[in-house]
Amino acid sequence: MMNLRHLVFFKELARTQHMSQAAENLGISQPSLSYAIKKLEEELQVPLFEPDGRNIRLTNLGETYLKYVTVALNNLDEGDELLSQLINPNTGHINLGFTYTLGQRLVPELIQNFSAQSQNQKITFSLGQSNSQDLLDELNNEKYDLVLASQVTQLHDQDTERLFSFYPIVQQEIVVAIPNQHPLAQKPHIYLNDLKDEPLIMFSQNSGLRPLIDKILAQKRIRPHIKFQVEEDYTMVGFVQRGLGIALIPNLPQLDPSAVTLRHLEDNQLEHELYLISRQNNFMTPSVQRFQEFVRQYCWQHFTQPQQLI
Repeated sequence: MMNLRHLVFFKELARTQHMSQAAENLGISQPSLSYAIKKLEEELQVPLFEPDGRNIRLTNLGETYLKYVTVALNNLDEGDELLSQLINPNTGHINLGFTYTLGQRLVPELIQNFSAQSQNQKITFSLGQSNSQDLLDELNNEKYDLVLASQVTQLHDQDTERLFSFYPIVQQEIVVAIPNQHPLAQKPHIYLNDLKDEPLIMFSQNSGLRPLIDKILAQKRIRPHIKFQVEEDYTMVGFVQRGLGIALIPNLPQLDPSAVTLRHLEDNQLEHELYLISRQNNFMTPSVQRFQEFVRQYCWQHFTQPQQLI
């Protein structure tokens, strides 16, 4: 099996082309260096050096081999440096996935406040968005370190509670999105029964929100007239804006009111619970651990404790 130290010795000897000088630079004895080079040549079954007066020089095969050894050792050095940065809590990197709605307020707010702390300013993020089901699939495949999403109970016939840790962080109100010219938009109060005869734009079955929307309608035994099923909140808003139906969606406080009317439901007690999700029994770098703890504390302080919805 190839000895990595022997490759380092080979590279230094190729640089100096002088056995005693290379041994001194490496901090080993000359016999140890000679033995290492001999073992490497035996393993490769080719001569790497040849005599050149009092010194030595690379053979043609040695010259060729040196190019690959140099690239390989440089890559290892870069890998060592990257790992060093990743395990440094002040210079790490976080791969964060989140559902579409959370990109409007919560995720930018979390990252802004986390990065504002002096010890976190060199921590970087890679971000990705999708539906809850796909986010958990990607979390399981280690694309993400952490995910902010709805709770999903099954993933490829596996119980998600065996795979992930779910920590509740915030709740979202579910509101009704109505075309601005629709008669319901003019009513002072809206109830679930007002929706029973309306064509609905619904979240697709892949969405972590779909089970909650089904439960909300089931409270009043409403059998929804589903006209379209889509995956993302703003797509639903676009369909509603064109008069293609109404929709139950998470509250979008930054939505332009000229697009659609968002209205509170007077008799709905169910809210959208969102979770900080991580893999169970999985190594987590210090920077990821720090962000995870920050999210928990921040959401407790600003949302859970004051009973503030997003």
